[in-house]
Amino acid sequence: MPVETPNAQPEQNPQAVESERGALVAVLLMVILGVAGIFAVS
Repeated sequence: MPVETPNAQPEQNPQAVESERGALVAVLLMVILGVAGIFAVS
């Protein structure tokens, strides 16, 4: 009887992966711009 890992996901569609990657990039950009803005103001 094979043991199934609970985190094993069936194939994610590439569009979901792309949108998730895009969201991560957007969050990183906002953080970087926020830090740059704080330095610019101070």
